[in-house]
Amino acid sequence: MKRYILAITGASGSIFGVRLLEELLKVSEVHLVISSDTFSIIKDETEIDWTTEKGSKATEGIIRRHFKTDRLFFYEDKQMEAPIASGSFKTDGMLVVPCSMKTLSGIANGYANNLIERAADVVIKEGRPLLLSPREMPFSAIHLENMLKLARLGVKIAPPVPAFYHQPKNMDDIVNFIVGKILDSFGVEHELFKRWGS
Repeated sequence: MKRYILAITGASGSIFGVRLLEELLKVSEVHLVISSDTFSIIKDETEIDWTTEKGSKATEGIIRRHFKTDRLFFYEDKQMEAPIASGSFKTDGMLVVPCSMKTLSGIANGYANNLIERAADVVIKEGRPLLLSPREMPFSAIHLENMLKLARLGVKIAPPVPAFYHQPKNMDDIVNFIVGKILDSFGVEHELFKRWGS
């Protein structure tokens, strides 16, 4: 079974990260990190409340019950001792969806100030796949330079840009298309949208 790291950071668009988590859990083990200020964004944008004051194990239990799975492992972004902070912990890659500009900058500059940035740093140094879905508009020259720097290292930059050739009927169709394209870039099979020509 594949093993992925998924980070959901404090940018609008947490719905993409939550939907991606749901799909990844169908076919893989997922090690999840949610930046501390993102729980309120998830609640505001999706009405899903995963907040608790009882620590990471309690949060892990809440999220596992939400998705009815035991293949999910949750870490707080300050847990620098987590397995995903080490290159000896093998994974099949990492996705940061959505990716805030702060997180993008931290990863691009090797800052490794929290577990998300450290795990991405490890994935890069180990030559494993990394995908960032930067959620900002417009992008500044600084944002674009950080993306270019990472793209030149082989990091996939996948902003959540919708398409309309599949004639989406609602918000779920748009979210599913974007999540499907992200899954495509990692070779994960899905049936989230109708493909061009099919």
